Amino acid sequence: MVTAAPGVALAILTADCAPVAFSSREGIIGVAHAGWRGLAAGVLEATVGGMADLGATEVTATLGPCIHPCCYEFGAADLARLAERFGPDVEAVDRQGRPALDVPAAVAAALGDARVPLVEVIDVCTGCSQRFWSWRARQETGRQATVIWR
Repeated sequence: MVTAAPGVALAILTADCAPVAFSSREGIIGVAHAGWRGLAAGVLEATVGGMADLGATEVTATLGPCIHPCCYEFGAADLARLAERFGPDVEAVDRQGRPALDVPAAVAAALGDARVPLVEVIDVCTGCSQRFWSWRARQETGRQATVIWR
């Protein structure tokens, strides 16, 4: 979601997927829910494109809490496809040594491709932390909200 309207809040709900908030010097804001499928499909790049369509020239991003590779066993075939798109830094192993996706690394790579600096990272694994909801780690159905407004 993106907007240039003052007084408008944008919000998304996530558990283990990456919440990414965007802002620009022009006051244009955006927010994206970036799971692995969305990352592969270009959701972050599309959000930046939507902001540019509204007049944003310099966009920055903040990554909120999301699952980290320690808790995110991932299928080898899909992991190889994401590594081909985003580079080898997205390939990791979980605590048991199984293939895992590094979601924060994939977000950073996608933002790098879009030439958007990641200015803040809330470096918390939702699977490890009891402060955040996690479907993968604890089958919790709750979600945290990420809100951005101007």
